[in-house]
Amino acid sequence: MIIVTGATGLLGRQIVERLLTRVPAGRIGLSVRDPEKAQAFADQGVRVRRGDFADAGGLAHAFEGATQVLIVSIDKMGDEAVRGHRAAIDAAVAAGARRVLYTSHMGASATSHFQACRDHAATEEALRACGVPYTSLRNGFYAASAVRFLDQATGSGRLALPADGPVSWTSHDDLAEAAAAVLADEGRFDGPTPPLTAAEALDFDDIARIAGDVTGRPISRTTAPDDRFRRQMEEHGVPAGYAGHLLDIFVAARAGEFATVDPTLATLLGHEPTPLSAVLRKHLPGA
Repeated sequence: MIIVTGATGLLGRQIVERLLTRVPAGRIGLSVRDPEKAQAFADQGVRVRRGDFADAGGLAHAFEGATQVLIVSIDKMGDEAVRGHRAAIDAAVAAGARRVLYTSHMGASATSHFQACRDHAATEEALRACGVPYTSLRNGFYAASAVRFLDQATGSGRLALPADGPVSWTSHDDLAEAAAAVLADEGRFDGPTPPLTAAEALDFDDIARIAGDVTGRPISRTTAPDDRFRRQMEEHGVPAGYAGHLLDIFVAARAGEFATVDPTLATLLGHEPTPLSAVLRKHLPGA
């Protein structure tokens, strides 16, 4: 039984969809906070149980019979995220899983400028200490984040963001397919994988140019001072702490934390990863 957590989220849902093309539905179990949102999977014969990282008893039931557990990282930062991940790891080990997998990040490091990457590093440390084999999927930076930064620019024609650096923006589709391939080929990777990245690293000068080509509307890229960017985020209702985390993405990019490009994802997929231009064409309004 392969258990996938967070299977109603953007990445988790796609992982399950692709896993269903590789293994029988009866070998897949889902741990979700709201089972009703996973009814479509239940209708296909997938086992769906309620599981919450804050409820040890519920996780024990959701993970029952697990041979592998894939922990999809939660959309939190700091101690709350790490506590939740550790609870899921402990529950997977208690359930008898022979391998625990986790969706980490290419920039996972205790010294990262970006809080989420420090959280991933802390979770990987818990995996190393858990006593069973583990695989940490070092995913490239989600291309969906680049799309979100472009939201207003496609209408105004102006992209004002802090100074950045190259980032290997990687699609959810490709990362979901890779996760399914690793789950179906148990033991393919022990410990952290190589970075699972797109084929090129792009900065926002590149992204503005590509977005202009895709939409047919030129987009000018200007550099906003860090303090001004943070202040503008807060003025638009973004909580101060979260605005700081957004700024830290650019600080980390300037330090080269997300610039690595590696062929491992292409090998897992059997083809070149999706270029950012294709992601933008799919998601930008008017493309």
